[in-house]
Amino acid sequence: MIPAYLKTQQHNTHTMKENILKRKSYQFAIRIVRLSQYLQQERKEFVLSKQILRSGTAIGALIREAEYGQSIPDFIHKLNIALKETNASQCTINNEQFTIGSFRLNADRITDKTINAHKHLLLHGLHTQ
Repeated sequence: MIPAYLKTQQHNTHTMKENILKRKSYQFAIRIVRLSQYLQQERKEFVLSKQILRSGTAIGALIREAEYGQSIPDFIHKLNIALKETNASQCTINNEQFTIGSFRLNADRITDKTINAHKHLLLHGLHTQ
């Protein structure tokens, strides 16, 4: 049984696929790419910026893989991996905050709002299976 937030929803007379997790992971990936570019260009931070880029963009890719999973266990497995990447992103951002104190406010916004929302949606999807 696929969670409701991954299914098609009806809007007015048009059928529109609304996948909250896909949309949020895409928006998150855009913010992560910008964060990585900022860290590399402005702060000359190359190690953590690449880690943030890898884990932050992997979330959306794994969600899309889960969407086309071969079975419910495969779907759950892919979402579990996306959850792990979400935690890795949060950990890396927290390390970045420690390393670059003046960057704390921007990273806090990404960490608190976006990552926690991803975790909630991923965990909800896993628990409905």
